[in-house]
Amino acid sequence: MLGSVDQVVIVFVALQALALAVALGVAWSRGRTLEAIGEALHEAISPAERTDEALIDRVRRLRRRAEAAEFGMAQRLRDLAYLADLVGVGMVRLSDDLRVEVANTAAHVFLGREPGSMLGRTAIEALGDQRLEAIARGARDAGAAGGEVTLGPDETGTTLVVRARRSPILGVWVVLEDVAELRRLQRIRAEFIDNLSHELRTPITTVGLLVEALARDAESAGEALPARMRDRIGKLEVETGNIAQMIAELLDLARIESGGRQQLHLDDVDLGAVARESVERLRPFAERQGVALAVEVEPGLPPVRGEAARLGQVFANLVHNAVKFSPSGSSVEIAVRRDREGIAGSVRDQGIGIAAADQARIFERFYKADRARTRGQSGTGLGLAIVRHIVAGHGGEIRVESVEGAGSTFTFTIPAAEPVLANAVREAGRGDG
Repeated sequence: MLGSVDQVVIVFVALQALALAVALGVAWSRGRTLEAIGEALHEAISPAERTDEALIDRVRRLRRRAEAAEFGMAQRLRDLAYLADLVGVGMVRLSDDLRVEVANTAAHVFLGREPGSMLGRTAIEALGDQRLEAIARGARDAGAAGGEVTLGPDETGTTLVVRARRSPILGVWVVLEDVAELRRLQRIRAEFIDNLSHELRTPITTVGLLVEALARDAESAGEALPARMRDRIGKLEVETGNIAQMIAELLDLARIESGGRQQLHLDDVDLGAVARESVERLRPFAERQGVALAVEVEPGLPPVRGEAARLGQVFANLVHNAVKFSPSGSSVEIAVRRDREGIAGSVRDQGIGIAAADQARIFERFYKADRARTRGQSGTGLGLAIVRHIVAGHGGEIRVESVEGAGSTFTFTIPAAEPVLANAVREAGRGDG
């Protein structure tokens, strides 16, 4: 029979062992290495230490080690949360079963939660929105997910850009960025540009008409008007046209960026015919510059799904740029042909080319190449940005190939509408039968 002291010791040791097992389990779930746990267990059952006092001392030492490991982990998590607060974005770490393990202050603020109230809750309880939970679940299952979510009853609520990634160790990291102010400023900018463009368009149109009348009078006057005055009137006409073009492009870009693809009125469009029409509108300008225009369209091309006016604007902007930066006596070649992605339109010039340093940014709005390399030619910096938006809105892509001093080739591709055309042919065949 064991004495009462021995029974107490055994019970105490059993309780300590249970506590140790729980502590080791927590430590393991928090990332403790299997080697460290194995060493701890080996020390706990060492045959050389069988006495009650030694066993109790060993259990106490193991318990202190588990508590120290737990404290160290808590400190690291606290330090991580502090670092996450410094970066100004919300950060949430979810376990594999989508329960919150870490959530910084910014995450609580963005989601309207009391500090610390998210810990231990499920994703739907903590995040409070099925869309956020779906992003976290998608990251857990697929490795990464993201989206933009507006919280609240209308557009005045908090707008969050959400990015989630599965941790290479355990769980899922979710990053929340509040972009409500950015979206508000973007709306203000679009409204400002729209209003400004409308307010400027009327007086600039009036000035343009007056300058045209003045130019006609100067031409009628002939030699009676000094050459210096005739030159000044010509420069006034050019600058007035540049201002009118800038206003029109600002308005176009504001509308495209605010409306996106929803503004397009899609139809089956003959891209070759659009190219020819656009070139004919610009032929007088090219003749004044001493530049020849040539159009080549591959026969039998299927239509593309798009808006003819917008696609015509793509050709017009590209051809206008090509002519502007081409020397007198050169030519600009416009081609429309089939490629692997759909129907491709290209504009090739023999002009000054684009430096390699500028090619990566040439489609950014307001970006202009170095004037020293463009021989004093300038523009608004909006034409190619508008082209990129229109092409992207049609589901296509645009690229540039250029060698400085040897010309440039801009090529954009729009998906063909072959299934629609095939269906129409089949329906026509049934009708003939």
